[in-house]
Amino acid sequence: MTYRRAPVKAPRLSGMALKAMVNTLERGGVGPALVEKLMRDSGIEAWRELSAGDAPPIQYPLPPGAPAAETQTPVEQAARAIAASPVTPERETIAAFARAYREGSTDPVAVTRKVHEAIERLDGGADRLGLFIARKPEEVLRAAEASAERLRAGAPLSVLDGVPVVIKDELDLAGFPTTLGTTFRMEPARTDSTVAARLKAAGAVILGKANMQEIGINPIGLNPHHGAARNPWNRGHITGGSSSGSGAVVAAGLCPVSIGADGGGSIRIPAALCGVVGLKATWGRIPETGVPPLCWNVAHVGPLGLTVDDVAAVYAIVAGTDGHDVASRQQPPHHLSSYEDGALKGVRLGICTPYFEDADPDVVARCREAVRALTDAGATVVELPAPDLNTLLWTHSCIILSEMAEAMLPQVKARASVFGLDSRTNLALGRHFRATDLIHALRHRHRLTRELLALMADVDVIVTPTTASTAPLIPEATLPAGESNLPVVDALMRFIRLANLTGCPALSVPAGFDRAGLPVGVHLMGRPYEEHLLLRLGRVVERATERRTPGIHVRVLP
Repeated sequence: MTYRRAPVKAPRLSGMALKAMVNTLERGGVGPALVEKLMRDSGIEAWRELSAGDAPPIQYPLPPGAPAAETQTPVEQAARAIAASPVTPERETIAAFARAYREGSTDPVAVTRKVHEAIERLDGGADRLGLFIARKPEEVLRAAEASAERLRAGAPLSVLDGVPVVIKDELDLAGFPTTLGTTFRMEPARTDSTVAARLKAAGAVILGKANMQEIGINPIGLNPHHGAARNPWNRGHITGGSSSGSGAVVAAGLCPVSIGADGGGSIRIPAALCGVVGLKATWGRIPETGVPPLCWNVAHVGPLGLTVDDVAAVYAIVAGTDGHDVASRQQPPHHLSSYEDGALKGVRLGICTPYFEDADPDVVARCREAVRALTDAGATVVELPAPDLNTLLWTHSCIILSEMAEAMLPQVKARASVFGLDSRTNLALGRHFRATDLIHALRHRHRLTRELLALMADVDVIVTPTTASTAPLIPEATLPAGESNLPVVDALMRFIRLANLTGCPALSVPAGFDRAGLPVGVHLMGRPYEEHLLLRLGRVVERATERRTPGIHVRVLP
């Protein structure tokens, strides 16, 4: 197949023009006609006519995967990842926190006080970065005091004990509303999500709930209610979304790791634009218990971290089966087998050259350097056929927007105006998909998964850029409502949809910088349940890549 990407045909709208379009979309009669025209202009008819072959409308379960190669507990795996991590003054990693606590140069209470002071400075006033939706500093300090007691007694719960962590406001944290970036979900959660509970059991000090794109429906990361999240590399640029605050808090130095959620790149996009590492594990690998439903079939939660070792350690702790989450039940034990092995002889990298190069020149150049680091370590490159981007776009869009429209339907019926204009636009599109469109999408999803798994019999990892551009400028004149800008959305999502559709794991790793000094991310996608291989390769890229410190950054360790 020849590589083709149809240009996005949609006007850039903001202000009154965007409000008028949204009001028209929501109106009976003319609204559905306008939505149908927008969809036709963007290529939906070609997708509707495309045969899905003999694929039935099912997707999961994925193949069960091979048995784990080791039997270490998650805490032991996390400790192993951190034990091999270098400690340098430039990076306040989990390893740096663990060493500082072990040597007694600081403790979790002192760290927490410094972090709170930094948050007040960075996230308050007219120049705030828009990092947090909710915090309870006194509760956090009590958790830090308990951690300090354990460390003094020589009985830490894990390498994460006393380490500051932030959670996206898409996961339940007891005592906090899980707002999903809205203004109407204000009832406090009674229990922790599984991920939050596992972090607490490991001793992590959870600082609060990170800002996010409203209901996670856009990869740009601007929130009309809680403010625009701003990029620590340049506050005039976006962080990417929807886990916008989760990417920015790590880049700004407030914590070495955070938790995000990813239905369409929402971990990997902010990781790339903020210059950090982001892992979307295999579908069901990290339980979604305690995560309000938004997009059941493509949703994932996972870590963003300063380094690959940070992400590996938190992955080891939060992944694994959970009896309350059906999707997580049937999987092999997770592990970090061969994680520290930097010799990549026998590893095959799948690359479709025209697809790989369909990005800004600086992005392509940095990602080529990342591939060179992998081949220098012994990996080989295998040329892959071109993907059908129109099929990927419409299959993913139909599933995620239909599911989000269903999840938010009670609120839309009660009062659509509680949502921002961008969310209302996407929810209107989601409501317009037909039942036959959704079945068609599920069939194509099954077909795409089957074809991808067959393709990956000959390659171990598929490599692309994470995003086609570095962080775009924030459209300041359009705030707080923001704008509808589909070409920017396409540039951010071009390379990431397939991993959400198939449920395969994917990792974004920093690959350097463009000429403006903004971060570039390289994207590695693997077979189901092979997160350990992605992390192993990410570690090789990381060690060969220049690291810098953002212009807005704090240090909390001595």
